[in-house]
Amino acid sequence: MTKPKIAQLLSEPGCEHNHKKGEKGKNKSCKQQAQPGAAQGGCAFDGASIALVPITDAAHLVHGPIACAGNSWGSRGSLSSGPTTYKMGFTTDITENDVIFGGEKRLYKGISQVIKRYHPPAVFVYSTCVTALIGDDLDAVCKAATDKFETPVIPVHSPGFVGSKNLGNRLAGEALLDHVVGSAEPEYTTPYDINLIGEYNIAGEMWNVTPLLEKLGIRVLAKITGDARYNDIRYAHRAKLNVMICSKALINMGRKMEERYGIPYIEESFYGIDDMNHFLRTIAIKLGDAELQERVEQLIAEETARLDIALTPYRERLKGKRVVLYTGGVKSWSIVSAAKDLGIDVVATSTKKSTEEDKAKIKELLGKDGIMIEKGNAQELLKIIARTKADMLIAGGRNQYTALKARIPFLDINQERHHPYAGYDGMIEMAKELEEALYSPIWQQVRLPAPWEVGLGHEDPVQESCVNDDLAAGGSEPTPVKSLV
Repeated sequence: MTKPKIAQLLSEPGCEHNHKKGEKGKNKSCKQQAQPGAAQGGCAFDGASIALVPITDAAHLVHGPIACAGNSWGSRGSLSSGPTTYKMGFTTDITENDVIFGGEKRLYKGISQVIKRYHPPAVFVYSTCVTALIGDDLDAVCKAATDKFETPVIPVHSPGFVGSKNLGNRLAGEALLDHVVGSAEPEYTTPYDINLIGEYNIAGEMWNVTPLLEKLGIRVLAKITGDARYNDIRYAHRAKLNVMICSKALINMGRKMEERYGIPYIEESFYGIDDMNHFLRTIAIKLGDAELQERVEQLIAEETARLDIALTPYRERLKGKRVVLYTGGVKSWSIVSAAKDLGIDVVATSTKKSTEEDKAKIKELLGKDGIMIEKGNAQELLKIIARTKADMLIAGGRNQYTALKARIPFLDINQERHHPYAGYDGMIEMAKELEEALYSPIWQQVRLPAPWEVGLGHEDPVQESCVNDDLAAGGSEPTPVKSLV
């Protein structure tokens, strides 16, 4: 991985973070290099494995210390409808001797063991900081193994020190473009073949959407990479349209496939009724079929009518609730759109890892009074929650303790979650989870003064007002907490 190659990926023309001379207020986040001990929310290796590991039938071998192998396996909810090879964590587990004498023989032996035991259609081999620094020739070993075992062994040059998680996503896209896409031909094609790029099937979210596409007669030729199969990705160059799902991470794939194969690309979102409607309509327009557009309108009418009935009780209980959203990338605006569909008022959201285009959408959705959080930590989030009198925090799992300190409900929105929020059915699931979290009786107990503080002047008027607000909203009278002392 050379400096010119990294510079090329960082200045991706299709990305809003591209650096243009004379641009005012340009965002320099793409140029930031990861410092030792600070991975900036994830290193390049983490980003590459996140993008490629959801290829369910392939083996993923990490060439590095054993600690790197545990970087993302088991921590993301990317689900499979079939093979589970991707859930196996393979590593060469290099030692000090390998650092001194080189780890290429150990890597070749590891590839051999994986292929002979598991017989995957392909093996992805990831370089890490240590093996990149000692100079192991990943390309040569992978080529030798491919020739010997007649199984594609694909090098992924993603040592953590080269940059951030987003750069790692793009490095993964380059590996697919160089070694996978276009390496085989499908049995047949249709005028309605599309690729979904940048969707990882977290909690099975893709399964809320693909049945709708099938109902319309649209075939997903390749999923890149949620619930993907290796051979399907090889056929991706024969699609008629690339749909980037809520992600600038693999924007290099969309742009380069347009240059190489003439496949146009669009960016869409699965979250929220309006965004889902826009997703279906845009695909139909881009495919240029009038009958398909009619079918889309009919499907949208049916689904929105069904949703109006299903969401009515939730909207009544969620209307006017104030929420702070702290997440990354495009979820910082796409979830705002979904929340507005439910009548929820998002008073603040993060702009971490968001592009300039994302920020413009956030500003439009939040209005003039909305707060855009550039850099947030627990202390800053607590201040914003207090200032906005938020009823709930929606964020990643690591921030649940911040919500507990603020004594407000919390909903996990990031990749560790177990509930799908995409598509029309995902809106119902999201409304259900929000309603259950907001009206859980535990918060009436949590906001009460501790039993040993009652009568000692430690009552918190803010906490008491929160309890009174709950009672006024129809909550039940809290049961007195008995001291065990």
